[in-house]
Amino acid sequence: MERAAVTVLGLGFHSGAGLASLRDALHAACAALPNRPALRAVATAQDKLDSAALAQLATELRVPLVGVPLPLLAVQAATPSVFAPARYGGHSLAEAAALAAAGPGARLLAPRAVSRDRQATAALATALPPPTHPCEP
Repeated sequence: MERAAVTVLGLGFHSGAGLASLRDALHAACAALPNRPALRAVATAQDKLDSAALAQLATELRVPLVGVPLPLLAVQAATPSVFAPARYGGHSLAEAAALAAAGPGARLLAPRAVSRDRQATAALATALPPPTHPCEP
């Protein structure tokens, strides 16, 4: 049986970013792809999970919200960013969160995208889930 890829939306955003900024970043990320992927989760840094706009977006998309622990963000192969605080390892938070939440072997579908108001970034990562049967490769 073929395993379906898991696609995760990673978001980075300023504390004052609203729902419109998050949506705009998502749409910009999807615009770089030939087909819109089926999302399985929205991910960001664990210390940003209290954002009402983030919770509303995850609810609209009907996917779970995943908080990625800060040490796990810092070790992801994400693009360096001068705007990313040191607590995120100096890497794109959107990319790092997407890669971490998608799981082992994850890859970015496109570079991160920025909302028009520059308040949010979005990245999409995908990976195959681990096999569920011991005979699967």
